[in-house]
Amino acid sequence: MIAWHAASEPSIPAQQQPALALAFARGRDDRDSLLLRGTAWSGDAAPGDLLAPAQYLQLLANTFKVLDSSDTSFMLGQQLLPGHDGAVSNALVQAPDLRTALAILCRWHARLTPLLRPRVETWGGVAALYWVDSHGAPGLRPALVEMHMTAVVALCRWLGGERLPWRFCFNRAAPRHVEQHQVHLGSALRFDCHFDAMLIDAALLDQPWPRGSALAAQLALRAAEGEPVRPAGLLAALYDYLLERVRLAPALEATAADFGVSLATFKRQLARHGTHFQAELDQVRTHVALWLFQSQDADNDAVARYLGFHDAANFRRSFKRWTGQPPLLLKAALAGALGGGG
Repeated sequence: MIAWHAASEPSIPAQQQPALALAFARGRDDRDSLLLRGTAWSGDAAPGDLLAPAQYLQLLANTFKVLDSSDTSFMLGQQLLPGHDGAVSNALVQAPDLRTALAILCRWHARLTPLLRPRVETWGGVAALYWVDSHGAPGLRPALVEMHMTAVVALCRWLGGERLPWRFCFNRAAPRHVEQHQVHLGSALRFDCHFDAMLIDAALLDQPWPRGSALAAQLALRAAEGEPVRPAGLLAALYDYLLERVRLAPALEATAADFGVSLATFKRQLARHGTHFQAELDQVRTHVALWLFQSQDADNDAVARYLGFHDAANFRRSFKRWTGQPPLLLKAALAGALGGGG
């Protein structure tokens, strides 16, 4: 049975990310009545107190609205990592290189980045760290992506002693003002992509970091393995599940059973997370198609066969429905986004 938890279930230590976000917001605007509206949280963070992801998301939504500043998501990201989550955060601090840091981030995402789930893909000398939703917050998605990308950039700069040459792809239209993106992320920015990803030369994955210690990181991770497991959010767990089975045409009924709930309950949970099964499956298929186009220079026939379509024409129609563009146009745009700078 797949382990997961809903956005309404308390799972995030109040003393950690929520308390830091609230302290930042209070530093700019002390109107608790507005900052905490709809969170069902007093703002106190006693040891052992847990907040539901939905409460944390509401706090962030209030913060963005009350502060009404274009730099809020980036400033929150500056304090996100390595976090204060015991052995896991200690392991991240001791990471000897970027590869190890990204592996820790992905393995322990439910504790380090509970709102978004990071994944890593590599091909042809490029490494991509891309982000998918964990708990369903479509209205906050751009701000959450900015927040988490900034967190990784800041962490790598601190641990590696220099700013790494990341390139960025965003699944959104370009904002009216991109100054904050340029200040906190750099100038290598691409918008209107169909995923949110950070790209870097794969050769930098194993460049030693001066602050790191492979032995200390290993010992910290051993300690982390003995700590309570925090299941992934529903959407993060579903993405991983569908990705593993994308060639098998996963069905809604079988998926619900594997997640340990009835079909009606599964549909209801997805609706509460702002989505539905077909949308999540289409997202995974889109990402897989994009990776195949880029990493293997696959044509429509090859991708159609991989994803289990009867023919390339059926795949082309489906792909245009998923993305709004035919495969050839998006493939060309993807090559430009992943192959060069801003």
